[in-house]
Amino acid sequence: MATSSGGSRKLLWLLVVLVVIASSAAATALFMVMSGDGDDGKAMAQEPETIEHKAPIFVEIEPFTVNLADDDYGSRLLYAGISLKVADEQSQALLTEHMPEVRSRLLMLLSGKQAADLASQEDKRRLAEQVKAALEAPMVEPQPELAIENVLFTEFIVQ
Repeated sequence: MATSSGGSRKLLWLLVVLVVIASSAAATALFMVMSGDGDDGKAMAQEPETIEHKAPIFVEIEPFTVNLADDDYGSRLLYAGISLKVADEQSQALLTEHMPEVRSRLLMLLSGKQAADLASQEDKRRLAEQVKAALEAPMVEPQPELAIENVLFTEFIVQ
């Protein structure tokens, strides 16, 4: 019995040593993976990436009401508020300077629409593309590039 007890102790110590070695190897591997490869990790630490936040530029167009083209239900109205997201200050200045013409182009475009043409989300996306195309036509000669990134409907009611 004393012999088997001594063998059990040796086996127990052997298992403890193996667990310690395995844990050390796992900790070392984890440390190496987390710290990255030598040079790549140092290069990234030396050159931190800074993401420069550029504030978006919007041109607000005051909400307006327009008579839509007659349909099966008679005369209908559209009340719309639009904001234009532009790429630069030059585009913002150009649109602001020519706001009466911008509003006129929008009224002409929208007055030709029927209420059924403005019902679904896809119809509104298509309308946003048409608004963008209508406004990108030159307002003055020569006109610098007008960079409209997005047309946003801030208010949209069809009655």
